[in-house]
Amino acid sequence: MTTLSLRHARVRYGPLEALHGITLAAHGPGLTVLLGRNGSGRTTALDALAGTLPLSGGTVVWDGTDVTRVPAYERARRGMCLVPARQAVFGSLTVRENLELAARDHTVALDAYPQLRPLLERRAGTLSGGEQRMLALSRALLARARVVLVDEPAQGMSPSVAARTYELLGALDACVVIAEQRLPPALRGRPAVVYELRRGAVVFAGEAGELAG
Repeated sequence: MTTLSLRHARVRYGPLEALHGITLAAHGPGLTVLLGRNGSGRTTALDALAGTLPLSGGTVVWDGTDVTRVPAYERARRGMCLVPARQAVFGSLTVRENLELAARDHTVALDAYPQLRPLLERRAGTLSGGEQRMLALSRALLARARVVLVDEPAQGMSPSVAARTYELLGALDACVVIAEQRLPPALRGRPAVVYELRRGAVVFAGEAGELAG
């Protein structure tokens, strides 16, 4: 069992406070969803968990250890993988090279997203938005991380590929945290913990089925 949490977390962008002392926890294996409109703080919370944004107050706790001051690269070494909404792939490298950075054998990724097979020699920067998301998530699948943090995983994908993506994320043997504007239809019937954020505060915490109802 893996647990990752924010405790009374505050984040500031200059004079503006983006998170107002929020507390939330994600457990794995399992899926946790951070919901909220643009400006709600959902992406800020995800970045705070990953260590790419410093806290101005509060703590990040991973399996009972305070990792607030542990840099993002060290969290990655310990088994944390972040897939940001933008610039999640190396645009100057080919699809194959991007996958090989994660694992020499990338069969699992191509089985998950067969659409990438004919694109292996294409530079990642020339792919469509949905194709880049598939590539970024493929690298996350290959990483075999203990914690997987994904900002808007299905952005630019067709409904069928999006449904497949949520199925893949839900099946990972990891603590998976995703940030979304709305609860995706594919997650309404799945066991998932949901936190809804609004203006930097948690306004709902419960099961996905409760929110859908």
